[in-house]
Amino acid sequence: MYITQIVEQLKQEIPTLIVKVEEDLAPYTFTKTGGKADLFVMPTSHNLAAKTLAFAYANQIPLTILGNGSNLIIKDGGIRGIVMYLDALHAIKREGTKVIAGCGAKIIDVSRFALAESLSGLEFACGIPGSVGGALYMNAGAYGGEISDVLIEATVLTVSGELLHLKKDQLEAKYRRSSIADQHYIVLEAVFELALADKQAIRLKMDELTEMRESKQPLEYPSCGSVFKRPPGHFAGKLIQEAGLQGYQIGGAQVSMKHAGFIVNIDHATATDYMELIAYVQKIVLEQSGILLETEVKIIGEDK
Repeated sequence: MYITQIVEQLKQEIPTLIVKVEEDLAPYTFTKTGGKADLFVMPTSHNLAAKTLAFAYANQIPLTILGNGSNLIIKDGGIRGIVMYLDALHAIKREGTKVIAGCGAKIIDVSRFALAESLSGLEFACGIPGSVGGALYMNAGAYGGEISDVLIEATVLTVSGELLHLKKDQLEAKYRRSSIADQHYIVLEAVFELALADKQAIRLKMDELTEMRESKQPLEYPSCGSVFKRPPGHFAGKLIQEAGLQGYQIGGAQVSMKHAGFIVNIDHATATDYMELIAYVQKIVLEQSGILLETEVKIIGEDK
């Protein structure tokens, strides 16, 4: 099916869905790299997301889900088929000590909402830049806390568009992974169980973690966050630093001078620059330490 045919059919079957053709994806990623999407759609409700998913499944059109783009590299050739951008599903509300957040809400905003409501448990997430959906997908964590510590249930879509309500144990969360990734579920909403606490104490903890993050991470440049998973018994950044790679650069991508676990876009880097630098870092660290660094960042799309 040609792109024009898909667009016409989408407009007939889902007339309220926002659809863009040949959309540049670089602005939607934290690295500011990546090619174009054949079709880029933005559902504004769970129903529209489910209809889009069912449409793609019925017509055998590849579908890629895009959240906040914080831990993601999109290749320079872009993405074929449909890219569904979930940023508009960002509502956050409170029910008792529970916080219910849409998949497109930034996890930082959820932690700030919890602070405003004097609810404790999400302080660790005050510096995590990703969306709620992405945080569940990879069980995001920082400073000794993980999303699975406070998550109690999630609403997801299956690849065929079926709506499921899953409890925490069904999500099988582990270090930087969950069954959401394994089953290709699409997160629509998450429910967190928090605890009432003193607002000032929550604020002080968040301020402390924010100061630590700002002092150690290269927030002044575009980046995809921590590139590599932490190897058992080691720290990726330390291994990279000991390999003499801090400041090493390919194209516009550089191993950060501030934190070697980050690769920053200092001069109009391409996704290819990023991938070549990642591969080089893995090669040198393996040669010098015997440890193969596993990527935490997700790489998708096609080569140019």
